Amino acid sequence: MPIPLDLQHATEQFDRFLADARDTAGLGTRNQAYTMVDGVLRVFRRRVSVEEAIRFAGVLPPVLRAIFVADWDTAEPRRPFADRETMTAEVQDLRRHHNFAPASAIADVAAALRRSMDADKLDRVLATLPEGAADYWKA
Repeated sequence: MPIPLDLQHATEQFDRFLADARDTAGLGTRNQAYTMVDGVLRVFRRRVSVEEAIRFAGVLPPVLRAIFVADWDTAEPRRPFADRETMTAEVQDLRRHHNFAPASAIADVAAALRRSMDADKLDRVLATLPEGAADYWKA
């Protein structure tokens, strides 16, 4: 069987996504965009069960899937979905001294994610997750 195309072009796809997230958020560098994306993924991951997170990860592009599960403490207590301002502050707390995520970080990453993948596929999975999950990924 040949290597799936999404794996063959994972780096290029991630580079396009990261540039889009950077530009959407008005950030200056890829490093700033990476920290923002990492924070947005971690904040979401804290609010779903391991089984739900794996289902969600299964629809992500390969590099984002890897970032989503990297450094995961599966014993960390699950948090409830909160208002956007509270969750954005949590995003901004990751690597605080090197984090330039704007107040729009979650929506910015959501918009870039939706442009980089099949949004219908994402929405189908989000519909199976707890209340608040679909709202989290609204652009």
